[in-house]
Order: sequence, then C-alpha cells, then structure tokens
Amino acid sequence: MTIEIDKDSGFCFGVLSAIGKAENELRRGEELYCLGDIVHNSMECHRLQQMGLKTINQEQYARLRNARVLLRAHGEPPVTYRTALAGGITLIDATCPVVLKLQKRIKEQYSKMDHDRQQIVIYGQKGHAEVLGLVGQTEGTAIVIENIDDTSCIDFSRDIFLYSQTTKSTSGYNKLISRLQSMMKDNAVLNSYNTICGQVSHRRENIRIFAASHDTILFVSDQKSSNGKVLFDECRQTNPRTFSIEGPGDITPEMYRDTGSIGICGATSTPKWLMEQCRKRLLESVEIQ
Repeated sequence: MTIEIDKDSGFCFGVLSAIGKAENELRRGEELYCLGDIVHNSMECHRLQQMGLKTINQEQYARLRNARVLLRAHGEPPVTYRTALAGGITLIDATCPVVLKLQKRIKEQYSKMDHDRQQIVIYGQKGHAEVLGLVGQTEGTAIVIENIDDTSCIDFSRDIFLYSQTTKSTSGYNKLISRLQSMMKDNAVLNSYNTICGQVSHRRENIRIFAASHDTILFVSDQKSSNGKVLFDECRQTNPRTFSIEGPGDITPEMYRDTGSIGICGATSTPKWLMEQCRKRLLESVEIQ
C-alpha cells in the first residue's frame, strides 16, 4: 500500500501569516489574546494555546484594557477597531490581504451607492467570521445568502451588487449568478464580482486530480471549517471512497482495508503536521496487521 500526502493541501497564505505572527509574539513572552479561534482547526488552536495564546470572544474583548490582541485572517468589522481604540488595545492585525481587499471594495461600494435603489448581497455562510466582517462594512445592511434558494430577502426590483465570501465554491457562485439574473425585475441590474480567493479556487482543481489518483482518500479537516466542507465535497464527487476525519484518532480499519493507495489531503485550515500524524498512524496500523 502506498500513502501520499497532497503537497498542495495545508494552510493557505493568510492562515500561515496569522499563525506566524502569533508565534513571533508568543516567543517574546508577552501576553497575547486572539479574538476567536485563530484557525478553524481545534488541534492547531490547542497547540498555540499550549504556547500561551489566549482565545477570547467578543464579550471578553470588550472588557479588555491595555492588552495585545491578534486579529485572525478572517478579518473583523469596523466596530472591532473602534473597541480597540476605546480600550487602549494594541492590535496585531493578521487579516488576510485578499479579505482586506474585499472589505475595502464593499465599503467603497456601500459609501457611494443609492440605498433606495441599490443593495449589497454577499454569497457566504451566515455567522461566519469573514462574512461578519464583510457585512460590517455596510453598517449591517448587506444581505447574506447561503445558496440559490435563499433569496427571499432580496428585492429584485432594486439593483444588486453581488460579492462572495472568499472561500466559497466558484461553481456554486456561478449558479447563483444565473439564478439571480433570471429573477431581476423592472430593469434592475445585477452586478456580480468574482471575489473568491484564487489560491482556494486553484486548490479545488488540484484536489480533484489528487482524489482521482488514489483508491482511497482521507480528508483531514475540522468540522467547523467552511473551506473544509467545500473541498471534502470536491473529493467525494471525484472519488466516492473519501472519508472525512479530524485527526489520526478517527482512522478505522475500514478506511485502509483492501486498498492499494491512500491519499491524505485537507483544507486551507488543516496543518501539515496533522496530515503527517495521520500518515504515521496508517503506517503503524498496517504494521500491526
């Protein structure tokens, strides 16, 4: 049996940068908080917590004074920065450049649009950290839709400026554009913008090729990862013998029995070291048999 780890899987640039900034700050020995999980992977969060990183929620953040807080790659709404100023908080801003650029685009669009005749719609996961940051650029007025059937809040007689969460599926976004276009009324215009991260989109293409090249796929990802759900679906559509696991402890004999090759891959929030641990567990399991 051969076992291969997908060379293209693992942290994206934005997550790598955020974790690197956290590690650098922690090595200095200074107290450091992170607003929300630094990455949607519980095992990586635990590793950084062991180094001293303290994860806090919005309520705890509002009570901080004169502290150092890291903002993760997902980005934050404007109110987070105002809170920092009021509390004397020093921010280590690790917002992904791709997300930051999207925030600025939406903010500029919102500032110059006709609010009686136009609206901003975001294709994304409701409640997701990145989406909350994007909606915050519109003073909370942007409409968030998760799929092509989630359109009841849209006024199709008004122009639409459509953006996407950076980690959503390109095919899903294109289907949504076609659906919305068919529903427009009274000469209203649909303006759509491709704001899906190119690195994430590229991974979808590569992971399909990788999934097709092995008998069995172990997809390593935390259940909280939005990107993980998308990439897992890509793998499973290509290779029905795809198993979703969070770590080596989830590996069962069914996953490696009677198979010639196993491919291990993961989300943009999955650390390489975790995929290596899964490979090690597989090798140990085969030797035990």
